[in-house]
Amino acid sequence: MPSFTATAFALAAGASLVSAHGYVQTIIVDGTTYAGFDVTSTPYMDDASKPDSIGWSTSATDLGFVAPDAYASGDIICHRDGANAAISAEVTAGGTVQLVWNTWPESHHGPVIDYLANCGDDCSTVDKTTLEFFKIDASGLLDDTTAPGSWGSDKLISDDLTWTVTIPSTLAPGNYVLRHEMIALHSAGNSGGAQNYPQCVNLKVTGGGSAAPTGTLGEALYSADDAGILVNIYQSLTYSMPGPSLAFGSEADSDSGAATSSVATSAAAATSAAATATSPAAAETTAAATTTAAPIGSRLPDPPAPTPPRKNGRRRKPTSVLRRSAANHYFFPYLHLTAALQCDICWITTSARVGAAVRQRHSTTTIMSLIPIGHLSMTF
Repeated sequence: MPSFTATAFALAAGASLVSAHGYVQTIIVDGTTYAGFDVTSTPYMDDASKPDSIGWSTSATDLGFVAPDAYASGDIICHRDGANAAISAEVTAGGTVQLVWNTWPESHHGPVIDYLANCGDDCSTVDKTTLEFFKIDASGLLDDTTAPGSWGSDKLISDDLTWTVTIPSTLAPGNYVLRHEMIALHSAGNSGGAQNYPQCVNLKVTGGGSAAPTGTLGEALYSADDAGILVNIYQSLTYSMPGPSLAFGSEADSDSGAATSSVATSAAAATSAAATATSPAAAETTAAATTTAAPIGSRLPDPPAPTPPRKNGRRRKPTSVLRRSAANHYFFPYLHLTAALQCDICWITTSARVGAAVRQRHSTTTIMSLIPIGHLSMTF
């Protein structure tokens, strides 16, 4: 007989996918559409079936992130275990690259940053640890009217999950790796709470000029205590873009990496900041899908009322508690389940109090079948 804990875990894990983080699924280069690396399916294919892509592969099948404690490792360059893409897309200097995400959680506010690095003769074989990245585009805090403000990530969501990057018109022709990244700051009020989601793409730039900016090794782009990495976006703040300054000024239609913006302090923001040191407790929603869950610790519905006695004073034979609960669509009155999922690591706490008679007659599988999914309490 399957255990109650295992069954509950399967239900909760399935529900968590609704609020999953995303990846770049499509890249449009000067009007030509390419498939990105599909981290949800390609890693599970045999080598002969894997399609060539201009997007670098990664082992982040959980759609997870790179944490600040990995900033000095190769994972921060092109995501976890990032490996060279086999082909490149041709783009004219001054042309555009559109990066289309499959989804992104609305609660994961933060900057969107783009870098380029010259990869010499062949981007498909270059050692990623030798790539020197220069920043060509950055969008951070756009509107500080109300905390946590509106960010580059919010603009991406409003633009149909698409981010457009302009290749500098004076850039020298050659082979380049485009490093496109979102940094989620919803938990960045605590040390190590920032979440980096880098995605890499191979490009061959044609035309252009002779500009060859100096860059920074990927493993040296950020530090865990940078002002733009360790920051509480739910309090009054000024935001400094992390990483090196823009290499081409405002040519790429970007926010200056050195600029700061102030978030207006409101009573609501102050209350939120006092109650929560890092991120709000509200359940996260995504651009792709929205779920509604009862808050953890919410009161369960009252159990069904006792069966009234007949006119002759004899009480009716009790109807099965389980059958009556199912008929009235009640949550099983003797069962309490809470599930908590945070970031990409989840755990489940369960407790069950089942009457002896019920325990003897009904399996946990039957009990679980009566629990509507809407009664699972979750936070992310």
